[in-house]
Amino acid sequence: MAHSPSISTAWALCILFCGAYFDTTIDLVAASGSSSSALELEAKTLRDSGWWPSQNASDSSSPCEWYGIICNAGRSVIGIDLGSVTLGSKLKLNFSYLPNLVSLGLSQTNLQGSIPSEIGFLSELTVLDLSYNNLVGFIPPEIGRLSKLTSMYVTFNGLIGNFPPSLTNLTEIEVLDVSSNHLTGFIPNSFGKMSKLVALDLSNNDFTGPIPSSLGLLPNITHLLLSENNFNGSVPKEFGNLSKLIQLNMKGNSFIGPIHSSLLLLTNLTHLLISGNNFNGSVPKELGNLSKLVQLDLKGNNFIGPIPSSLLLLTNLTHLILSGNNFNGSIPKEIGHLSKLIQLDLKGNNFIGPIPSSLPFLTNLTFLDMSSNQFTGFIPSKIGLLKGLVGLDLSDNMLIGQIPSTIGNLTNLQTLFLGRNQINGSIPVQLGSSKKLTHLNLEGNNLTGSISVDQANFQVLEHLLLSNNSLSGNIPHQIGYIRSIKSIGLSHNFLSGEIPFEFWSLPYLNFLDLSYNNLTGKIPDGYRSRTSFALIGNKNLCGNFKGIPPCLATSPAIVSSEKSTRITIFVSIPISFLILFAIGVLLLRRRMVKQTKPSSLERKNGNLFSVWNYDGHIAYEDILKATENFDIRYCIGTGGYGSVYKAELPCGKVVALKKLHQLEAENTTFDKSFQNEVKVLTEIRHRNIIKLHGFCLHKQCMFLVYEYMERGSLFCILRDDTEALELDWNKRVNIIKCTAHALSYMHHECIPAIVHRDISSNNILLNSKFEAFVSDFGTAKLLHLDSSNQTLLVGTYGYIAPELAYTMVVTEKCDVYSFGVVALEILMGIHPGELLTLLSSSSSQNVMLHEILDQRLPPPNHRVAQDICFVATIALACVRTKPESRPTMKRVSQDFVSGNKPLAKPLHAVSLLHLIEDSETQS
Repeated sequence: MAHSPSISTAWALCILFCGAYFDTTIDLVAASGSSSSALELEAKTLRDSGWWPSQNASDSSSPCEWYGIICNAGRSVIGIDLGSVTLGSKLKLNFSYLPNLVSLGLSQTNLQGSIPSEIGFLSELTVLDLSYNNLVGFIPPEIGRLSKLTSMYVTFNGLIGNFPPSLTNLTEIEVLDVSSNHLTGFIPNSFGKMSKLVALDLSNNDFTGPIPSSLGLLPNITHLLLSENNFNGSVPKEFGNLSKLIQLNMKGNSFIGPIHSSLLLLTNLTHLLISGNNFNGSVPKELGNLSKLVQLDLKGNNFIGPIPSSLLLLTNLTHLILSGNNFNGSIPKEIGHLSKLIQLDLKGNNFIGPIPSSLPFLTNLTFLDMSSNQFTGFIPSKIGLLKGLVGLDLSDNMLIGQIPSTIGNLTNLQTLFLGRNQINGSIPVQLGSSKKLTHLNLEGNNLTGSISVDQANFQVLEHLLLSNNSLSGNIPHQIGYIRSIKSIGLSHNFLSGEIPFEFWSLPYLNFLDLSYNNLTGKIPDGYRSRTSFALIGNKNLCGNFKGIPPCLATSPAIVSSEKSTRITIFVSIPISFLILFAIGVLLLRRRMVKQTKPSSLERKNGNLFSVWNYDGHIAYEDILKATENFDIRYCIGTGGYGSVYKAELPCGKVVALKKLHQLEAENTTFDKSFQNEVKVLTEIRHRNIIKLHGFCLHKQCMFLVYEYMERGSLFCILRDDTEALELDWNKRVNIIKCTAHALSYMHHECIPAIVHRDISSNNILLNSKFEAFVSDFGTAKLLHLDSSNQTLLVGTYGYIAPELAYTMVVTEKCDVYSFGVVALEILMGIHPGELLTLLSSSSSQNVMLHEILDQRLPPPNHRVAQDICFVATIALACVRTKPESRPTMKRVSQDFVSGNKPLAKPLHAVSLLHLIEDSETQS
């Protein structure tokens, strides 16, 4: 999915307009004067809001000296900007006492309730920003009185209802953003009266009906965002009049018909995004006239025919997305002329012919998806020239020949999908050079030879899928040392030997398919609890496993020569007797301890169950029913000591269940982690820490009940190209801030302080609004002042503070380091391992900040660039080698609340050395 730049790019225009207006207002107010009583009323209404806790009724200081307040020459308040300051209350200013207010900025302040109708009293208001809050209800019609309003942002709230017709009275408005709400109804024809409108964002609502032709009467509009609604009909021909339009986003609606010829007149377009509709017909050759296009997204429509050669004239394209249509024919050999392409997505069409020989000349490509077509021929050896590739998907085609060894040159590759082709030969050993690989899928081919996997080269591999080939030899036991691996598919090959014992202890493994091979020997007992493991079709396997014969004295895995059998029997009798005797003594002692141990917790039928607002027994049964007794179909992931399930309870509430596997439940270490997580989460409350609804401690079933996070882990989102593009710069900065506030609460407001010890992108979960929540407290440690706080080394590789390797002493600064790594990972889109190595050397002096930012997103505008520089400065301070030189999380949280300083240089001129020096100055 191509990324749509935020409408906040229009802020620059807004600032210029507001600056001119401020000057005029100051002159008028200074000339007319302002009575002292009016100023006192302004001060009183600001104090009464409670938003400035340090100011009270007896305080004689002028509001002009308070944080976020702007005054004119007459000391009257003309601007309020508390963006990113947590207010957590209703919008309760007495607007009638703020007659000169020109700008009101309350973005990301956790406002509750509805927008009061009294906002209509602000007759001088030109900028209104209520975005990223928790407001509900509808936009009050009284806003239509604000005739001087030029910019209005109420994005990411909970506003519902129809679009107020009176809002169209704002004939002076330049920016109108009501995205990500629940607004319904039709778009009024009177929108055409907003002749000064520069940016209009109606995306992510429930608007219906056709687009009114009056939108074609907006001569100054540059950004028109209509995505993710229920619009239908065809594109109005009047759109051809929008000559200044730069971005048109109509994704996720029900528009029909061919690409209208009026769109082909918009020669200033840089972003044309019309995916997820019902457009049809062929792509007109005139599309090549839109020479400024940077992103073209036609995904998920009903387009037919070949790719027109005129499309190759769009040499500024960085994202070309044609997937999910009915395109056919071959790919033009001149496609190599699109040298700026970063993403090329041709998935799910009917393309034929060979992979163009010019394709490897697209050296800026990071994502190439040609899957689910009918491509034939060989994979070109020159594909190794695409050294920037992060994702390569050629699966579900008819490719032949061997995997070229040059694929080992793709050292940035994270996902490689070549499955379901007719590829032969062996797996090239050069693949070991792709040390960032997380997904390797070669299943459904004709590969031969042995599997060669070195865990040192595949340290982050998560999915290894090689099923349905002709591979032979033993399964390398080294795979069992790849701790990150989650799924292994090796079925329907000719593999022999025993199952590596190391597999059963892999912490995240939730899928293993070794069926239909020639494996021999006894299945390790640890496999019994792994319900998602398939081992059938191996004639010489035995063990206590479904579909597998038990191991008997005559089993091929057991039988030896007659002589060695006699020796084994002779020796094993006394040893077996001693072992059985020892086990009996241990069991007897354990039983006696259990009988004498006092129970401090209320139990019922052997269960310990606590679910808030539910009867324990009923809730337990509801959960079993909702998951069909924890069926694998409801499993959505695997953690360090259990699987996570999604369940919808009878009341309609969706929850996430972390269930401890039975094998781990019997392990005292995992049991301790389970109880530790319950203890921590029942004692802390913070809006950015995962909420625990309850838990169950049963003799055969242990699980935790959490609030469900729709977007899953930050780790997975950053590694998925489509979802990463949804995570724009504003969302990323907000995730970092929320994580900082949560850690500050744990370190400085909990007694004793709580150190998480495993802060990583895997343990930051996001809800449907991309809000961040810290999770997974199984390794959390309570810091007692009278304790040495020494511990075993726990955490996720790549996020652990360096001092833990040799001191083993846990402090809050360990979390600070991990937070810094996560913050950099969010900015970069990948784990900053190489950057952390650079920071320890002088070579980092030549690295510019814009070079390390996630290249999948468009460059941030100046306003967001300030936030990014500020975040990067803090993150670099947090990953300092010496723990005493790192800031506390309280300091970090306070810095985010107090706001960032203006960016002195343009983003492209900011170096890491500059930020490091800046962080040292602020320390």
